[in-house]
Amino acid sequence: MDIAGIAIRNKIVTLVLTVVMLAAGISSYQSMSRLEDPEFTIKDALVITPYRGATATEVEQEVTDEIETAVQQLGQLERVTSKSDPGLSTVTVTVKDKYDRDSLPQVWDELRRKVGDAARSLPPGAGPSLVVDDYGDVFGVLVVVYGPEYSHAELKKVTDWLKTELLLVEDVAKITAFGERRECVYVELNRDRLSQLGISEQVVIDELRQKNVVTDTGRVRVGPEFIRLNPTGEFRSLEQFETLLIGGKGEQQIFLRDIARVTRGYADPQTESIRYDGHPGIALGISTVSGGNVVGMGEALRSRMDELWKDLPLGIEFGVVSFQSESVVAAIDNFVVSLLQAVAIVVVVLLFFMGLRSGLLIGFVLLLTIVGSFIFLSSMGVALERISLGALIIALGMLVDNAIVVVDGILVRMQDGEDAESAAAAVVKQSAWPLLGATLIAILAFAAIGTSQDATGEFCRSLYQVIQVSLLLSWVTAVTVTPLLCVMFLKAPKANADGADPYDTKFYNRYRGFLRKCIRFRWASVAVVVIVFVGCLKGFGWIEHSFFPPSTRPQFTVDLWMPQGTHINETTRVVAEIEKYLLEQEGVSNVSSVVGKGPPRFLLTFAPEKANGAYAQFFVSVEDSGVVDNLLPTIEEHLGKQYPDALSYAAKFMLGPGSTGKVQVRFSGPEADVLRDLATQAQEIYHADGDAKSIKTDWRQRVKTVRPLVAEEQANLAGIRRPDISAAIRRGFEGEPVGIFREDDLILPIVLRSPERQRQDIASLHNQQIWSPVAGRMIPMRQVVRGFETRYEDDIIMRRDRKRTITVYCDPKEGVASKLFARVRPKLEGIELPAGYSREWGGEYEDSGDAQAALFGRLPVFMLLMILVTITLFNSLKQPLVIWLCVPLALIGVTIGLLATRQPFGFMALLGFLSLIGMLIKNAIVLIDQINIETASGKKTMDAIMASGVSRLRPVGMAAATTVLGMIPLVVDAFFVSMAVTVIFGLLVATVLTMLVLPVFYAIVFRTPDD
Repeated sequence: MDIAGIAIRNKIVTLVLTVVMLAAGISSYQSMSRLEDPEFTIKDALVITPYRGATATEVEQEVTDEIETAVQQLGQLERVTSKSDPGLSTVTVTVKDKYDRDSLPQVWDELRRKVGDAARSLPPGAGPSLVVDDYGDVFGVLVVVYGPEYSHAELKKVTDWLKTELLLVEDVAKITAFGERRECVYVELNRDRLSQLGISEQVVIDELRQKNVVTDTGRVRVGPEFIRLNPTGEFRSLEQFETLLIGGKGEQQIFLRDIARVTRGYADPQTESIRYDGHPGIALGISTVSGGNVVGMGEALRSRMDELWKDLPLGIEFGVVSFQSESVVAAIDNFVVSLLQAVAIVVVVLLFFMGLRSGLLIGFVLLLTIVGSFIFLSSMGVALERISLGALIIALGMLVDNAIVVVDGILVRMQDGEDAESAAAAVVKQSAWPLLGATLIAILAFAAIGTSQDATGEFCRSLYQVIQVSLLLSWVTAVTVTPLLCVMFLKAPKANADGADPYDTKFYNRYRGFLRKCIRFRWASVAVVVIVFVGCLKGFGWIEHSFFPPSTRPQFTVDLWMPQGTHINETTRVVAEIEKYLLEQEGVSNVSSVVGKGPPRFLLTFAPEKANGAYAQFFVSVEDSGVVDNLLPTIEEHLGKQYPDALSYAAKFMLGPGSTGKVQVRFSGPEADVLRDLATQAQEIYHADGDAKSIKTDWRQRVKTVRPLVAEEQANLAGIRRPDISAAIRRGFEGEPVGIFREDDLILPIVLRSPERQRQDIASLHNQQIWSPVAGRMIPMRQVVRGFETRYEDDIIMRRDRKRTITVYCDPKEGVASKLFARVRPKLEGIELPAGYSREWGGEYEDSGDAQAALFGRLPVFMLLMILVTITLFNSLKQPLVIWLCVPLALIGVTIGLLATRQPFGFMALLGFLSLIGMLIKNAIVLIDQINIETASGKKTMDAIMASGVSRLRPVGMAAATTVLGMIPLVVDAFFVSMAVTVIFGLLVATVLTMLVLPVFYAIVFRTPDD
């Protein structure tokens, strides 16, 4: 098929389509969604079930186990993990990788049905269960609303108004509030007064419970109207509470104010809070609609907030924890600059090697291919983000390969006296299908990661999509637009009238002579290559390994774990002290802190911590990310000295998916004491290493529990049961909700509790008053409780796949986690496990292993396809064998490069190695195809090898040079540096392999004589 001829003969159509592609590509680029990092689906849902009053063990055995049993009936289930706290069960459901964001809603609906069925098996008092299926939602905008002179209730009115207004902004999906404090109406009973009057607490509770309950009075027909009836009697103010009449003995009635103090306050203790630069506030997390433009939403939010600013009360401030649109703009701008730099480098290389006209021509085709790719990428839903733009830089060298081969072939034919049009048609007809095959192989090298269904594959999917679209388009432009432009703009070089060989130069003659020697001493050449390969194979073992690198985001985290069981108010007090210290550090611009649980997920790679009053986390923003490395150890050392009882550690955000705690070991088994003993041994190993920090377990410490010892006989005689004792104690300290109070759109709980002086003194338990229905009066608690005992109980019980599992975490103080893991693993494996107990590895080792397993699970299929393509191209087994013999040797350059630059072999380096294989095979196909052409023209095999090597040296060399130099902008990028090093050094060696070693292998396989 004469593809070039058709494009040349239909010159106007081709040029018009070219202009249309440029215009459409620019338009598509401008309309594409923009993100800082690519999206991936978090395939987790939470099932949260309250069981008030139950211990962690009771929650585990009576609630968590029932929920897990129901969840395990899901055919889509990958694993189920759970956390059992006193009074609360949290089950995390993770589904298999093959279910994407489109199919997940159906999975979650089925999960709800299973959980609903399990509700019948839950004990009385447990439930209802809540299925949280938006656990993976990202709130890219997280701002804190605060005002030093405003109460929390006033701040809540402001944030409620802002939520209403900002939800109307374009592309805003939803807004969640964090750190709100619920208001309550507190009724603090004077139990001594109740005892004197002979009034039961239950009488007060019944009266409070009946007030403000919505009742249906019905309607009455009055003539033609049907009028609703609604009696008065509900409370409208706190003063009305005090006038509530309580029935005493006989016909006696007293006011509530005579036996109780009524106040309005906040729920105590607070379950969560957020602070900005030391000021308490309320955070608003704002998410973008699926497929929405983050940058556009951010700009619209900024504009709307500026409009609303004039209506805000004076003194209200906004503190920005994360504003993703600004990060996206900065990241996109940096990558666009890197892309333009790479394009400029490639064009300069082309100008140097190909000349002005040829260089500009290929440069235009490169620009056309890049811009045209945006048309298809936009329709595929690919966003402009770190991976997709980086993929364009990675692909640059490969994008010009096809055009270089075509232009070089046309120039050679024109130099031999052939006219441009016939030369273009002949070159395209000769090389179109080999170039297509080579292009397909380069694409297939990335296909394994592009089709992987795990989180890592989804995170890197745009890499494959960009490579696929751009390379295919580069082939199309190479066989259509490129030959037309050559005919239009290339001048015919001086013809070789005297028949002189254009390759008869000093450079080519030296290459020709060296290649002939390599082939003549072929076995010695092979021996040298094998020795070098074996040496590099051994050297590869010295390379450090990692998963994904840390982020260069100008913000880092500091985690604080107070001893388990610490009151949240004490945690908040310590947080306030640490905030002052952090703000004093040089380079720190602002500090946000959360207490009680992690904030809304504002980065996809950030996993918020679940509820725990002993936990706090700081988000420290800096003016320059370069100061972070120095700040982390300084802060950790200070906090370790100032708060020795607490666990604190600082960390950067991560690039890419993964779990917290880079080094993890999990022990599973039935007994908590045994699991804690195993965890203690693991912690001792971590501590002994000296390079481990943030050492902790997910079970934390055991906590004190005070158990009133009920005197059964006396309690029975007094008519008092265990629930009565529990309720009385709860009312005496934490408080018990007994009704509701309506105020406009607010519904405030009415909480019954003791006065503060009694609540703060646990010794008052002995004298706590409790109603005896037999005696008809209040009696002291000591009459039905014979004493109190203090016990230590598990406050947290973790399970994995229905087995109790304790995980021991740590991170390296410096360097990569793989080195620390390699040191502690043999010692951890030396821990003797009792019968019925097992050990598993988690952390980076597990994450990397899962990602590689997903990748390598698909890799054989695509490797087979690559082999089949090479066989199809040559209709031979020997020629593909020659090509694939060179593939493993690419490891030589990779090892040298990573060792020289001290870069770890991470997941991105692995992808770089796969792309390197595609580049090597693509160049090899072009060389062997030329050997076939030379052989078909009647040359001997040896002469064909030599002629092909010489004629392909410049195209292959230029392709390598453009790729290597084009990758330079990525060397300074923390995410792509290991991939860039892998490709740069690997391709330099691969080029030598293609031009020297491959001809040697060809000569051996085809038994080519030396002469």
